Amino acid sequence: MTWIDSACEFPGHEVNLVFARGLSRSALVSGLREQQREALAEGEAGDWTWAVHEMANWEIEDYDNIDYTRLCASGGEIVVIVTEPCSAKAHGPDFTYLRDGKWIVHFSFEDVEQRVGDNPDHMSAELLAANLIGPDAECLAWETDPAHDCDEHDADKEDRIVRAIAACFGLPSPPLAREVAAL
Repeated sequence: MTWIDSACEFPGHEVNLVFARGLSRSALVSGLREQQREALAEGEAGDWTWAVHEMANWEIEDYDNIDYTRLCASGGEIVVIVTEPCSAKAHGPDFTYLRDGKWIVHFSFEDVEQRVGDNPDHMSAELLAANLIGPDAECLAWETDPAHDCDEHDADKEDRIVRAIAACFGLPSPPLAREVAAL
């Protein structure tokens, strides 16, 4: 079970999962609230504080992304997994890592090769070790076997991405217990 699977615990909600280090739990939750997002669940695990919140605020028609740079501008780190960036269009999840108010690395799970930010190679070692980037990351069997379906053996790609993120940042293991502070 991954964090993205854990998002299914919030049926009818499109959620972001935020981990913060160097911010208290109350600072994270109040920072989200200041940007019109209420935490659906929150907690602490190891060095990390975490919260699950709505991606958009439908009640006030606020569909903009949260400005996470504001949350960690005075120090600290933020790891964000947007579980459903556009569920209506079936886009995959995306990931952002911020430190000291700056975007260090960001990528879509659909195209890990296209990383952006102040240091787009920040996670390269972990992504390479998970065979998500590099010379062996792309299956080429379809070139010689027209019946080959690369999706059959790449079904675990999302899980490998989540594991690489967790390894890089030492994030707590899923599932995160909703009962810690379900709101």
